[in-house]
Amino acid sequence: MKSVWHLALTLLVWFSPLALANSAAPVLLTGAEQPAKYLPLLKGKRVGLLVNQTSVVGEQHLVDFLLAQNIQVVAIFAPEHGFRGNHDAGAAIANGTDSRTGLPVWSMYGASKKPSPEQMQALDIILFDIQDVGVRYYTYISSMHYMLAAAAEFSKPMLVLDRPNPNGAYVDGPVLDLAFQSFVGMHPIPLLHGMTVGELALMIKGEGWIAQADKLTLTVIPVANYQRQQAYTLPIPPSPNLPNQQAIKLYPSLGFFEATPLSVGRGTDFPFQVIGYDKFATDGFAFTPVSTPGAALKPPLMDQLLHGEDLRHVPAGGLTLSYLMRWNQLFDSHAKTLFSAPEFMDKLAGTDQLRLQIAAGLSEAQIRASWQPQLQLFLKQRQAYLLYP
Repeated sequence: MKSVWHLALTLLVWFSPLALANSAAPVLLTGAEQPAKYLPLLKGKRVGLLVNQTSVVGEQHLVDFLLAQNIQVVAIFAPEHGFRGNHDAGAAIANGTDSRTGLPVWSMYGASKKPSPEQMQALDIILFDIQDVGVRYYTYISSMHYMLAAAAEFSKPMLVLDRPNPNGAYVDGPVLDLAFQSFVGMHPIPLLHGMTVGELALMIKGEGWIAQADKLTLTVIPVANYQRQQAYTLPIPPSPNLPNQQAIKLYPSLGFFEATPLSVGRGTDFPFQVIGYDKFATDGFAFTPVSTPGAALKPPLMDQLLHGEDLRHVPAGGLTLSYLMRWNQLFDSHAKTLFSAPEFMDKLAGTDQLRLQIAAGLSEAQIRASWQPQLQLFLKQRQAYLLYP
């Protein structure tokens, strides 16, 4: 009888709310959600912010949070898609004024991709806090690069509030050849690099990928209780055409289609979750892209009935070449060229080899094998900059 009561008492303690709370995993906190670690660095300073709609502290935007803490925010720098995240992909961002705060908004995606000397001289410190998706051709890390370079040039400290990488479990794809460097690929890293923006910032400085890197004072506030392999669902869409987790997971594989005449769903409710064409198709799924201000004003194949693939519910994650190779075979069978913008394809891939390998009919296994030596070198190179297990 004693053993039965002992078992009952043990179960009661084990399943009590207090025991469950104590056994729960530690709460993940982004860099922005740890203000005690960065507010002292900002007090009494003229602060410039490179931020967008994903820069939040709980339910509050970082700009509003800092102003409430009496931090002297001087200006906001806007990346691609703008400060509020409501501009089309590739649309130039103009300088302006934020209607909510009255702060000047300076573009880093317009006539210039980097701050002017006058803008930098008005600041004491720069803060970067933007949610990335871990894919090399997603341009927020390019804007971070230019801001790091400006901070080094003008001897301004830079603070990065880190956020998880929703594709952090993957290191895959070709490593960029600097001969193909562009705003959609600035660093000799794989397409999927498996690093956070904080880790990348440390690597950009540490590897000397910006001029005068040794002059840069860089501080990263890491994500608390985070491991790169863990699943992380973004609370706010990082850009208009990555509206959900499925799009974010498919983006590494479907981004290459931007260099083809096909549609990946821009101008629909499911961008980067479908593939379609108006001349021929792989199955019976159909959709019609339409003008969608703020996301796709003039999407590819606008107002055309397209047939193709519905990927909204397929298992997704990492990088697959199967979609690209299947459509290449279909185009070949119609004596058409899939890569209608070959130079852009090479910029997205960071090399011309991927396009040439697909055109030559190599298998996905053969193409992947060609990446391995550089991937292994990268894994060793990045080790010194990793903040998370």
